[in-house]
Amino acid sequence: MASFSMEDFVGNGVLKELLPKLLEEGWDDVPTLKIMDAEDMDEMNLTRRQKDAFEIRTYLHDRALMNYGDRLEASGKGLPELLAISNADLASQYGMKRGHVARFLDRTTACTEPVNKSEVFSIRKPPTTSRSDSLIKSFGSTTSRKMASVSRYSAATMMTYDKSIEQSLADFKIKDGHVFKGVISAGPAEPRACGCIAAPPVVDQVAPYATIENITVQKLTPEYKIGMERLLKTKGPPMKASELWRDKPAVILCIRRPGCIMCRAEAHQLYARKPLFDAMGVQLYAVLHEHIESEVQDFWPRYWGGVVLFDRGMDFFKALGGGNLLKDKFISGFLFNPRAIANYRRAKSLGLDQNFTGEGEIKGGLFIVGRKRSGIAYQFVERNFGDWAPMAEVIEICRELQNQQQEQGESIKSSQDYA
Repeated sequence: MASFSMEDFVGNGVLKELLPKLLEEGWDDVPTLKIMDAEDMDEMNLTRRQKDAFEIRTYLHDRALMNYGDRLEASGKGLPELLAISNADLASQYGMKRGHVARFLDRTTACTEPVNKSEVFSIRKPPTTSRSDSLIKSFGSTTSRKMASVSRYSAATMMTYDKSIEQSLADFKIKDGHVFKGVISAGPAEPRACGCIAAPPVVDQVAPYATIENITVQKLTPEYKIGMERLLKTKGPPMKASELWRDKPAVILCIRRPGCIMCRAEAHQLYARKPLFDAMGVQLYAVLHEHIESEVQDFWPRYWGGVVLFDRGMDFFKALGGGNLLKDKFISGFLFNPRAIANYRRAKSLGLDQNFTGEGEIKGGLFIVGRKRSGIAYQFVERNFGDWAPMAEVIEICRELQNQQQEQGESIKSSQDYA
């Protein structure tokens, strides 16, 4: 899987000299840099060779083939010319492995779903459709939201955010004193060992906001930018979790184990869409329940360029399990679980490295929390090892939060104008 380090992305070619200028112009992280288009390149006065290098490296990054970046760039050829080279020449001239040749020449499939500038701009636009036309369906005024079954939980659904939503979502309304009741989601509970082993139960109600509001966390890394120290020299002081979403909504990704190949894949796929979350005004955080310095260094910024937090009390993880840690054994939860094995194969196909350092039985998940005290808008529970929150659901919930915040701002402005 391609690294989110800017230094790794530009390599040792002609883009390296542009790092100071990229930082100055705000192109300071890889997901944002990859949405640069021809107009942006012209404004920065990039040479033809620099444009070719950028196109090559973006293409390679999407296919987890960045180890060939320097060699392909040094050829002096543009991407169309390189894609026209024969399999044998790619192997002999550039040392490309057979499997990598096939991945390089396949223009239709990418390890990471690319984000383009037009998608980011479309998200920034204020909503134009009425609520009756919205994809968001109200669950009514009940005090809790029951889990909606996920009928299709394929890799394509989880990795492609623009596909249809598999689950009805709550019609949130941001008002004074309103607290989200939220939506809870989880993967299917498939039979294990021919039905001899039952899947562990998961909660069917969103955690109360009070269970996460006062959680104590510690910042282990900052948000990655060009040229910064790889890790904080001094770890941040303990802080209340509510500080994370005081000003903006937040996506909280609870990582089971940062060396796990499935956890790394989920983190990478989520952070790759950072420009979309930036456009929606949503912050991204990863939470670990175990602090092993070497594991943090391997995880950040290669697989995740956002802030990494340490939850010493495992309170976010307890909230996912309704007050108790949701755990599973390796044999029953993985070896006898076809869903977990499929999740592993999906992550393995993305070309990631892995290790087995640290505790790996405590399940993770994901929260989307509204700004201030508005509550938990969405909660996903990792029922099977390697389950990911469907990206379509995550994007749609965040988009709805953005729309309602815009509507609230317009309402306040109208009231002020009227007064």
